[in-house]
Amino acid sequence: MTVMTPSPVDQQEDVEMLVPQSDLTDNHQPMEVVAQPEAASTVENQPVEDPPSRFTWRIENFSRLNAMKHYSEVFVVGGYKWRILLFPKGNNVDHLSMYLDVADSASLPYGWSRYAQFSLAVVNQIHSKYSIRKDTQHQFNARESDWGFTSFMPLGELYDPCRGFLVNDTLIIEAEVVVRRIVDYWTYDSKKETGYVGLKNQGATCYMNSLLQTLYHIPYFRKAVYHMPTTENDMPSGSIPLALQSLFYKLQYSDSSVATKELTKSFGWDTHDSFMQHDVQELNRVLCEKLEDKMKGTVVEGTIQQLFEGHHMNYIECINVDYKSTRKESFYDLQLDVKGCHDVYASFDKYVEVERLEGDNKYHAEQYGLQDAKKGVLFIDFPPVLQLQLKRFEYDFMRDTMVKINDRYEFPLQLDLDRDGGKYLSPEADRRVRNLYTLHSVLVHSGGVHGGHYYAFIRPALSDLWYKFDDERVTKEDMKRALEEQYGGEEELPQTNPGFNNTPFKFTKYSNAYMLVYIRESDKDKIICNVDEKDIAEHLRERLKKEQEEKEHKKKEKAEAHLYTIIKVARDDDLAEQIGKDIYFDLVDHDKVRSFRIQKQITFNVFKEDIAKEFGIPVQFQRFWLWAKRQNHTYRPNRPLTPLEETQSVGTLREVSNKVHNAELKLFLEVELGLDLRPIAPPDKTKEDILLFFKHYDPEKEELRFVGRLFVKSTGKPTEIISKLNKMAGYAPDEEINLYEEIKFEPSVMCEPIDKKITFRASQLEDGDIVCFQKSLPVESIEQFRYPDVPSFLEYVHNRQIVHFRSLEKPKEDDFCLEMSRLYTYDDDVVERVARHLGLNDPSKIRLTSHNCYSQQPKPQPIKYCGVDHLSEMLVHYNQTSDILYYEVLDIPLPELQGLKTLKVAFHLATKDEVVIHTIRLPKQSTVGDVINDLKTKVELSHPDAELRLLEVFYHKIYKIFPPSEKIENINDQYWTLRAEEIPEEEKNLGPNDRLIHVYHFTKETAQNQMQILNFGEPFFLVIHEGETLAEIKIRIQKKLQVPDEDFAKWKFAFLSLGRPEYLQDSDIVSSRFQRRDVYGAWEQYLGLEHSDNAPKRSYAANQNRHTFEKPVKIYN
Repeated sequence: MTVMTPSPVDQQEDVEMLVPQSDLTDNHQPMEVVAQPEAASTVENQPVEDPPSRFTWRIENFSRLNAMKHYSEVFVVGGYKWRILLFPKGNNVDHLSMYLDVADSASLPYGWSRYAQFSLAVVNQIHSKYSIRKDTQHQFNARESDWGFTSFMPLGELYDPCRGFLVNDTLIIEAEVVVRRIVDYWTYDSKKETGYVGLKNQGATCYMNSLLQTLYHIPYFRKAVYHMPTTENDMPSGSIPLALQSLFYKLQYSDSSVATKELTKSFGWDTHDSFMQHDVQELNRVLCEKLEDKMKGTVVEGTIQQLFEGHHMNYIECINVDYKSTRKESFYDLQLDVKGCHDVYASFDKYVEVERLEGDNKYHAEQYGLQDAKKGVLFIDFPPVLQLQLKRFEYDFMRDTMVKINDRYEFPLQLDLDRDGGKYLSPEADRRVRNLYTLHSVLVHSGGVHGGHYYAFIRPALSDLWYKFDDERVTKEDMKRALEEQYGGEEELPQTNPGFNNTPFKFTKYSNAYMLVYIRESDKDKIICNVDEKDIAEHLRERLKKEQEEKEHKKKEKAEAHLYTIIKVARDDDLAEQIGKDIYFDLVDHDKVRSFRIQKQITFNVFKEDIAKEFGIPVQFQRFWLWAKRQNHTYRPNRPLTPLEETQSVGTLREVSNKVHNAELKLFLEVELGLDLRPIAPPDKTKEDILLFFKHYDPEKEELRFVGRLFVKSTGKPTEIISKLNKMAGYAPDEEINLYEEIKFEPSVMCEPIDKKITFRASQLEDGDIVCFQKSLPVESIEQFRYPDVPSFLEYVHNRQIVHFRSLEKPKEDDFCLEMSRLYTYDDDVVERVARHLGLNDPSKIRLTSHNCYSQQPKPQPIKYCGVDHLSEMLVHYNQTSDILYYEVLDIPLPELQGLKTLKVAFHLATKDEVVIHTIRLPKQSTVGDVINDLKTKVELSHPDAELRLLEVFYHKIYKIFPPSEKIENINDQYWTLRAEEIPEEEKNLGPNDRLIHVYHFTKETAQNQMQILNFGEPFFLVIHEGETLAEIKIRIQKKLQVPDEDFAKWKFAFLSLGRPEYLQDSDIVSSRFQRRDVYGAWEQYLGLEHSDNAPKRSYAANQNRHTFEKPVKIYN
């Protein structure tokens, strides 16, 4: 997932997540400035763009960087200072994190901002076209002074030396920055400037925002959504129709940008889904299907079909006999090819292109057998709203990965699908319908295959006015920016020195149209219809009106907050209600007590009258205590307010009581009760009087509760109040009890016995202290209880943790839950409890894996046996704590497994065209020879004396033959393929002039006017003899590979050195081309077999990143 926000610190509602600024020492590396920009020009009313500048940053000794953050040197673009911020080990994720940072943000004047479009890239130093590049745009300001990609690329891919990103421990990073100056960003009001409002981005939901804006601006669609039946009892978060109605209503009537959280909640998405970037085309289909389903049986049933559904006819027509097969199909959108097509018309031409079925590919007609035929598609009818999905992303079979097509692709303002005599239409199409369309919206994708940013250009009234909807911001745009600038292709920078013969600098435009929406001219009056309040259900209007009033009320409260003080009053009742249920430590959760919003200038004595009315306690019987935060982070009543203080304003009191700048005053209301349980005047308090609070613990029930408070004399002793405490607890007056002082609980619990024979002053007790007490237990009964005393119970409460265990094979499903302590040790407690729950006799066969809180997946590496001491360490992921652990049941104990090296070896049978994967487990100190000996016991050999060898294969080339003496501990089979095979007899008896050469399969591809060699299939070795011609070698290769004559005749043979082919003739002496005698490093020179790759393709390469949009969009409700 690509999240184009700064990195997370504390996630709050509707607040972007910022990269934490740190005072870490920066270890700068030199950076080469490739293009120096011009000085900043005068700010104009319209956005002004500087030419893009490219910067290259070479970071040497990259793997040795120890700092969490790493900054580049400062560079200048558009007159502004920038730098790249890098997290080499990831910013709380298993990916490289990279951002563009305003270098001088700390010294800029208040209210500064700057807008930039930029791309960041990690350069592939082996094949530059495999470089990973991502681009985005952002309005930088004091709150968001850096912006970029938290999950730029997986660390495993970056640090893998054979991937080409890290070469000689040097990483190369490129940044392209374009600065656009926009006047008064802070005061810009989308509604005021354009009449429209934007949508807030939840993290990576720009793709959804652009689609929602497009659908909203089809008024007929909006009207249909408003008319879907909903009730006042529905909740938007659980009803897609109501959530969409609410969203559309706010877009229509709100003055500021609108949040989409209710809608995504109605989809059944969690926060993680909102940070996954999906395919806008897929979301469009899934959402429309969902709405179509929910419209069934309502007054708006069939709206989706009426708007978006068209039909085409697939046909196959025989050429020599009178036979034709047709099949009618419906579509809601059309996928048009971009590659090889210069505009929309060329794509439609390709769509209806006739394919000839002849030769080996003849069509089997029912009664006529195999026949030459024509196959194609023609359109029966087009919908009123035509959605064209441009295939900017395609699967490249040669590279076995997804690629983005950034080629130039034009689209007209008016699209005539009746052109050339209606060549796109089937014979049964109604020719009376005029298929002339006008462009309504252009959805743009800016970025690469690994992620990017979406926005939309829309002209709501189909007039000459275009608007750009970019998340929260809506701006007026001209037609050129909406159309021509979204065609894609390459752009040439203006030459800085026109007098010189400079080669113009061209750069690929990564922003281009991805989806087009056209509306048929003859239907536009029906579709661009009027939608007003009468289309909106009354309950929805009322609900949203109430929401708006609440919002205005909160806004007013916030604006007037400086005039008020919030007073939170805690009473005995709150302590009794919370202690032992919501809280165990300290006395009260102040967020759950009665709060009052009082004007700051009102005197405290006036406020006491409000209290009298609220709680029925006369003013003269009230005594208020100020709370204080102690050095040990506990929070206790500290002292009563003085009569003088009660004459002051509440604002003054708040400042006295609270050194931290916030608007709250926290108080404890002391009320003394007489024998009739009615309030009486509080007793006089001298310096000798101490107010203590008491909690009672019952070890049998494992229950802690608040039982009351008492004033004691500092010179008194606990023995003097024993009878009072027993009365509080319901014990006999002479019951023997033990007392403890609850001192603190963070980071660890501190609860110590109180000596009943010494004074309270000697025990260092003071106002607000907490005394916990319990019955004294006989020594023989202590073992009956899990937590026999107060300290052990508080320790348990402080450290208890419910852990959700999941099978590693089913990482999304909770299997079982266990209550544990965070202090549990790895072997004695955690795995032992899991094994007991699973009914397993040997706990050492349990292997645990921690949870990645960011990806919501298991971490890649399991926890080593006794690799951590306590449960608390197993549950921590960076600065976040999880409650999930994954488990596996192994076939051998984990300590034994950790002493072994596990390798997956592909064995190629000599006698069959078959590959079998074997898992080899051997002690880490074993050698390759041990692997071969183990393998011999498991595989079928061509003869008992056959010798084996182990090869390292990567991307269809052989990189190494392992010597039998090599240790296996450092062999990596995660990215490389380990291949074992029998050594052919001819290789064992090499003559002095024989050569052992590499032979690889290859095909060619032309990309961006450059020819590229792509290897595929299984590479192999071949012995060639001196003077042997290609014709002789071809016979041996055909026999070895068992290729039919007909196919083999199409193959071409070439000598390749460093990727350049030299084609060979049958009479050429092959050995003269190969001068190297060794095979190590010889993959640079090989005999190439050029032919098409007919092997079935895997859906994705193993160990490679899957396409950004590969995870399907799901709407669960």
